[in-house]
Amino acid sequence: MDNDIQRRTFLQLTLAGTASGLGLSCMAGPAAAGPPPLVSPGCRRSKVKVARLFMAHPQGLWPKPKLNLEEEVRSYKAAFETLKSELADVDFFVDQLVTSQDEVKVLGEKLGTADGILAIHLSIGIRPILGEILAAGRPTMVFAVPYSGHEWVDFGKMMKSPAGAKMDCMLTGDRRELAAAIRPFRAIHHLREAKILNVSTRQPPELVVQVKEAFGTEITALELARVVDAYNAVDAAAAEAEADRWIQGAVAVVEPSKEGVIKACRLALAFERLLAEEEATVMTVDCYGTMWERTIKLPAYPCLAFARLNNMGLGGICESDLRSAMTHILFQGLSGKPGFISDPTVDESQGAIILAHCLGTPKMAGPDKPGEPYKLRTVLERQEGVVSQVFMRKGQRVTQALLVGADEILYFTGQVVDAPDLDRGCRTKITVKLDGNVENLWKNWSNGLHRVTCYGDITRDLKSFCRFKNIKLTDEAAA
Repeated sequence: MDNDIQRRTFLQLTLAGTASGLGLSCMAGPAAAGPPPLVSPGCRRSKVKVARLFMAHPQGLWPKPKLNLEEEVRSYKAAFETLKSELADVDFFVDQLVTSQDEVKVLGEKLGTADGILAIHLSIGIRPILGEILAAGRPTMVFAVPYSGHEWVDFGKMMKSPAGAKMDCMLTGDRRELAAAIRPFRAIHHLREAKILNVSTRQPPELVVQVKEAFGTEITALELARVVDAYNAVDAAAAEAEADRWIQGAVAVVEPSKEGVIKACRLALAFERLLAEEEATVMTVDCYGTMWERTIKLPAYPCLAFARLNNMGLGGICESDLRSAMTHILFQGLSGKPGFISDPTVDESQGAIILAHCLGTPKMAGPDKPGEPYKLRTVLERQEGVVSQVFMRKGQRVTQALLVGADEILYFTGQVVDAPDLDRGCRTKITVKLDGNVENLWKNWSNGLHRVTCYGDITRDLKSFCRFKNIKLTDEAAA
């Protein structure tokens, strides 16, 4: 079912011509649209623009006199070389050693176009240089290994000043963390480049304008008639081949007929076509509202189509939930992994929350990683359609979040202790034991039912992203 391909290879793939893995098959027939390249999971338009600056004072006495700055830069370049598969979507369009404020001033206009600035601390005496970098007003991550210099004692104060409002720091001797330093820049870039197709007759105009102004994200309404036309245009043999892949990869096919799976896969291939035509990365459908009325009906439930898009490194989002769509894009930018939308329910006896939705995504670990086991089921509440009931990994650390408007992110973290398989709630379920307090969580709960889950504890990355975008980050399970 799954191809365990290397991330470097994945980043070079296009969606067209990749037909061997589940969720990576291409449209068939001469009329098929040729999708643009997928630069990285969640982004198909361009690379992340990062200015990489090595800060040093030529006469600095710390970490030692007569420090060979060129050799120091080369040592970092060697570290970056070991990380190139993780940074294949990054363009270090500015890349130089800076030893004075004037050298930074010359770069001023270029720095203003960066998604972020990675400022690497080499020696003592860089405070004026860093001040000039911060004057560019771009998100700036300062990376300092031990013995770089003594400036770290002022970093906290600088971050509290107006000049350091978009500054964050990583003080670590682990140079593998250079890749982590860039993740918030990637998320900023992804959100700016993203385009969401919303199949609904209801468009929240305030949110559409809000996210465009705050992040650059475009939300475009798509009419049902166009979806139906794309569905009807899908080659029947391609839909059946896609259905066979899902059926063969399943632990079991419980309720759905093969014809039902074929219809779901036909819609999945139609979604891929539409995203390619629009150069979009995310599809969401008002599947419990205006697109499921008797007079204007979708040709199939979109759940399997959404799971397939998530497997591919794109996005399939339930119920025209645009806040969850934005959170999904954020997760892809920070972690390269998709989100799982859920309707939670609480179990205080376990200090846990149960996160449930019928739609599950097998490749929760990312499109270039093996998928989790799944069954093909019906939508439980409707007793029809086709969904992938996914059994997520027990012991897996997870982060739950929701981007509320443009100025706050709600989140909490925990560990998956169970993936229940029972006919209550929705099909795909995980029981998450909280790091925080479950009573505080439900008492603090606000902003609707849905939360979005991704694999991994990404709290550190969320904090940096929120700092760079001036967003409040609220732990819902904190006291």
